[in-house]
Amino acid sequence: MSKATFNPTRFNNSNNTPFNEVMEKHLSRRNFVKRGLGLSALTAFGGFGLSACGSDNDDSTTETPTTPTTPTAPTKSSAVLGFESIPGSLTDAVAIPAGYSAYVLAPWGTPLNSKAAAWKDDGSNTADDQANSVGMHHDGMHFFPLNDAGDDGLLCINHEYIDQDALHPTGPTYDTDGKRSVIDEVRKEINAHGVSVVRIKLVSGMWQVVENDSYNRRFTGASVMDIAGPLAYSSYLETRYSPDGSQARGTLNNCGNGYTPWGTYLTCEENWPEYFVNKGERTEEQSRTGIPSTDTRYGWNHLAGHDEERLDEFARFDMTPTGTSAANDYRNEANGHGYIVEIDPYNPNSRAVKRTALGRFRHEGCVFGKLEEGKPLTFYSGHDSRFEYLYKFVSDAVWDAADANSSNRLSMGDKYMNAGTLYVAKFSEDGVGEWLPLTLDGMTTDGGTLADSFSSLEEIILNTAGAADLVGATPMDRPEWAAVDPFTGTVYLTLTNNSRRTESTNPANPRLNNNFGHIIRWDEGDAATEFSWDIFVFGSPDDGDAETNLSGLTDLNQFASPDGLAFDARGILWVQTDNGASEVGEETNDQMLAIVPSTMLDADGNQQVVGADNQTQLKRFFVGPNGCEVTGFAITPDYTTVFANIQHPDNWPYSDKADEATPAGVSVRPRAATVIIRKDDGGAVGV
Repeated sequence: MSKATFNPTRFNNSNNTPFNEVMEKHLSRRNFVKRGLGLSALTAFGGFGLSACGSDNDDSTTETPTTPTTPTAPTKSSAVLGFESIPGSLTDAVAIPAGYSAYVLAPWGTPLNSKAAAWKDDGSNTADDQANSVGMHHDGMHFFPLNDAGDDGLLCINHEYIDQDALHPTGPTYDTDGKRSVIDEVRKEINAHGVSVVRIKLVSGMWQVVENDSYNRRFTGASVMDIAGPLAYSSYLETRYSPDGSQARGTLNNCGNGYTPWGTYLTCEENWPEYFVNKGERTEEQSRTGIPSTDTRYGWNHLAGHDEERLDEFARFDMTPTGTSAANDYRNEANGHGYIVEIDPYNPNSRAVKRTALGRFRHEGCVFGKLEEGKPLTFYSGHDSRFEYLYKFVSDAVWDAADANSSNRLSMGDKYMNAGTLYVAKFSEDGVGEWLPLTLDGMTTDGGTLADSFSSLEEIILNTAGAADLVGATPMDRPEWAAVDPFTGTVYLTLTNNSRRTESTNPANPRLNNNFGHIIRWDEGDAATEFSWDIFVFGSPDDGDAETNLSGLTDLNQFASPDGLAFDARGILWVQTDNGASEVGEETNDQMLAIVPSTMLDADGNQQVVGADNQTQLKRFFVGPNGCEVTGFAITPDYTTVFANIQHPDNWPYSDKADEATPAGVSVRPRAATVIIRKDDGGAVGV
């Protein structure tokens, strides 16, 4: 989540024991035995594309003449970071290690087809231009190769929100009553949201956008999308536009992302509630979710009833009931938002699908767990808001590796993502956690069940966070992106910060006024309801006191507000920041660090946390320009190109060279963009 769209309101008013209170008790017991569920490097991560790990595959297992054995998958990465941690940077340029180059790719406004005019540095491009160009404020992304060489592929890029002052020549226009008044401006803003699918090719060592390619497409805040899962065709999604509840319009505030084993892209709807308003009496669910009662974030609803309005394109953002039923107004419009959205990038004629079974909240990301033939799939997602929760979804269908090669990819989404069980996490101080089911028979803290408060699974999903309150989930310090180690299967999660934690802590969130954030991790247990957990690293300034700098960070790796998180197939964990702490911000802009967790073992083979004796293994690889957030990670299959996004820079980019600083006294219209990072010798990045 960008700081620019963060809503500080505490929507969770439950009395559930918060994570920092649990963690405070846990820290004094870090070396306990975790009931047989320990974070051990011997936890095999079978079936997760380990063939891509090259020499890490171990084919030396013993065989007998009569009983052939299957090669054992490696449980530890062989990757060794081959760069020196770089100093912090405070310039209008990116910073990279020696021996690397960085270039700008696909900045906001890049035309995707001939319907769009070239980007204009005065902000005068039209709404139609924007509908056919790369969107604004890049965030999560993923690279989908189109050939075995990996030098031709599709880059799927989220666009989280907009900067109205940069988007328009002189910012948004209002009438004398303070209402939005220019219809093309509002349409342009809606079209700048969503997702871009961009075909890119490597030509003479440089990646470039392929214009007018049939794969290029935009999903905007107005694109028609199908509803799948428990809420498909539900009366809860009935609107004047979709009376059968089968469709929603647009995807909004797309922050974190994910992908599936069958080759589709997952985009996550995060701070969507503020795009809507209910000026009447809000429901309990709307209050818990955060639907405003006075106005919308950008005032798109102001143009409702305009002579040029098409199909209630602006009226739909006002949820105030006006008709005799939901079929006559948009009281249910927001019910079509807050989901994981699946996109098939390889089929430009396909429609995006909202997967309602995975819950409805402010999704920050979505990552699948270890793949095991004949076992269910698991997806993890955090709710990025103060004192909110961590969720997982376990499919009813069991994994069939043949499905990874299906050409009907969205049907695989139907198979694995439309039916299953949604759980929310509860952390205990002894390092053991429990996944609490959000089902009608799920037990609540007062000894009842969720059926006492909800009449159907659809109602539970619509108010996922409210159901999590009732079962006693652990309130967290803004759970954001998750990532799964391809060797151990351990899941990592960023908890970006929580400066409002002033009264109590818990084991998983142990610091009051947690300005710097931390990263937790867990292993699943034998049962779907069990997990064991630990804290991998604490953010801190290098001069923080002993109670703050718990991981012994130095000036070469100090960080705050961990946000984006991704493993590559070599087992390198990439950590990105959206710093909200001045103690670190005075030393360096937002950054991307790297570490190889599976190699950090004690004498007994147990994974270790980052501390004073091993913190040099956490290295700063990349620093963004002034004012930006570093977010979104992708990598080519041969590891020779890393893609990282720069969101909301102050005065950048000055040229195609991302590390060329904007000269003093020169102002440019800021453009979010993807940065290409490559080794000068053409080798694998990071090692």
